[in-house]
Amino acid sequence: MTSLYEHAGGDEVLHRVEAAFYEKALADPVLKTLFTERRPLHVDHLTWFTAESFGGPERFTDRLGFDYLIAVHRGLQITDEQRERFVEVYLETFEEAGLFDDAAFRAAVRSHVEFGSAVAQQNSHAETDDQLHPIRAVPRWTWDGDE
Repeated sequence: MTSLYEHAGGDEVLHRVEAAFYEKALADPVLKTLFTERRPLHVDHLTWFTAESFGGPERFTDRLGFDYLIAVHRGLQITDEQRERFVEVYLETFEEAGLFDDAAFRAAVRSHVEFGSAVAQQNSHAETDDQLHPIRAVPRWTWDGDE
């Protein structure tokens, strides 16, 4: 069976989706309090993470590492409304890119973003390392969810 990365169309397609998502997040009334400024490498970082999660190259781990991901979310105090809106806009962007014709792929992406946003939310409220989510590596997502 092909990986989610291959099914999505690889780096080029994922980069285009992440760029569209990022534009929406910067302008969204709920998300713009988290995405407060345009960062030149943000789309690349989002793409690397999603690609690696979906079974593609391990660029996120090799170039940034999971500690980086923890650090950028820490202190953000992500609310339930922001987490839910993130998921909604992310899925909407995949839909608009024409990637949700396959119900199984749609379900896999939904479970991926639901899980990831919950981890980010937990880490955003952590005042100590013990309060962080225990995951310390980019999760490998499959058609059935996390490996």
